[in-house]
Parts: sequence; C-alpha cells; structure tokens
Amino acid sequence: MLDDTLRTALAALLASYGLTIRYVSEGEVIPGSYWGDSEAGLVGSTIFLRPDTPLHSALHEAAHFVCMDESRRRCLDRDAGGDVFEENAVCYLQILWGDVLPEVGAETVMTDMDEWGYTFRLGSSARWFREDAEDARRWLQSRGLLDDNGALQRGQRVA
Repeated sequence: MLDDTLRTALAALLASYGLTIRYVSEGEVIPGSYWGDSEAGLVGSTIFLRPDTPLHSALHEAAHFVCMDESRRRCLDRDAGGDVFEENAVCYLQILWGDVLPEVGAETVMTDMDEWGYTFRLGSSARWFREDAEDARRWLQSRGLLDDNGALQRGQRVA
C-alpha cells in the first residue's frame, strides 16, 4: 500500500517523465489494466492506481510508458506492447526507480517482482539485475534514459 509520503514521491518521479497518476476507489475496476485485479492501468500518459495496487505494478507500467516510442504512446490504452529487449529495459528501470523512492529501495522492488511471478534466466530479479542485465542497461542508455555511467536521466526516450 502506498502511504502519503510514497504517493507524493511517486507522483513527482512519474511527473518528471510526463506521467500523471489517477487514483480510483477501492473495489473499482482500474482503467487500462492489462492484468486486471489490483494491477496498475495505463491509458495515454495517465497511470491508474487503486489503494491496493502493488508498487512494482505501478513502476512497471510507468516504465513501459517511458520506454515506448512516441507513436505507441499516442494510442496507448492498456497494452504497452514492445519486444523482449524493451521489456527487459522496463524491468531494469523499475528496479532503479525503487532506489529513488523514500523507504523503498531496489531490493524491495526486486522482491516484489519475484513474488508476483516475474521470471528471469538466473532465477531471480536480483541475480538478473546484478549479473545479466547489461543488454537492458545499454538499451536504456541508447535511448537517453540512463547516462554513460548508468545514472537515471529524466524524461521520455529520445530515440
């Protein structure tokens, strides 16, 4: 659950990438949710969350928006699409964002990803992130989302 401090920090983080958050009431259907239930929804530049939406879901869907090109962003409604390389970049970015958010951290995001059911060749998101994610890092760098040292660059992809 997102407390007020985390909601504020998440809103600021996502706004720096051109996203807005809309909260729906508990029990309401989340617009634009690909998976349904409590999972985040994405329509255009708006991410929809409910009080029970897991943080990793919010970060994942937001990262899809940031990583996709402008033509896909313009018609975005529920299905972010993309290929395996972009999906890996999305996972990498959501982990990095965990360290930006107060009292969250990358480790928490990776644990949540594993519990939800993300699968990685090395058996866990942490091992993938530390040992096998060079392609995702390069993908993000080539699109201006990370600098040459791997630090976050705010804004949407540039290439």
